[in-house]
Amino acid sequence: MHTAVLVPVKAFSAAKKRLAPILPDAQRESLARWMADGVLAASAPLPVFIACDNDEVAAWAESRGASVLWGPGLGLNGAIDHGIETVAGKGYDHVIVAHGDLPLPGALASVPRADTVVLVPDRRGDGTNVLSRPCRVHLPAEYGGGSFDRHLAAALRSGVAVSVRSDPRLSIDVDTIADCRHPEVAAALALAGFHIPQGRP
Repeated sequence: MHTAVLVPVKAFSAAKKRLAPILPDAQRESLARWMADGVLAASAPLPVFIACDNDEVAAWAESRGASVLWGPGLGLNGAIDHGIETVAGKGYDHVIVAHGDLPLPGALASVPRADTVVLVPDRRGDGTNVLSRPCRVHLPAEYGGGSFDRHLAAALRSGVAVSVRSDPRLSIDVDTIADCRHPEVAAALALAGFHIPQGRP
């Protein structure tokens, strides 16, 4: 497989608003950047493409050696579909779509399987944290609430092999305060210098 990784990344300053009760703006921005850095590092040695519409994110991506796919006004799903089309046009035959808010992404590069759509659901079984697939498969992005069921149904209709990977680390993304307090996430955040208050809220 000639595989690339596609990571949609929103403006760091606009990320993780639901963490406002425990993290001020500057720390939320640093957290978003730290997680995105981790996803890029975990993608090695695969080439990485960053789908974005923010100048700061684009500069960050280029500083990390990633390619920028500029997509203003496309929204998340449009940016991913456009990104996959662009990646395929550059000669890649397989793509991993991974969100940039995975705090424990170490196994990311091991997800792809030849001629197979591989889905890694979030730990609630609702979202799609990682989706790996042949570029030739018609599988439009349908992110948002309930995306895992939609992606799985579309993958099963595609006629290629489908695998659901239950990964206790890749299934964790950081959206809520409870996510930050997951034991493994809290340990990783502490090592990175982030202090997550305990107790309410």
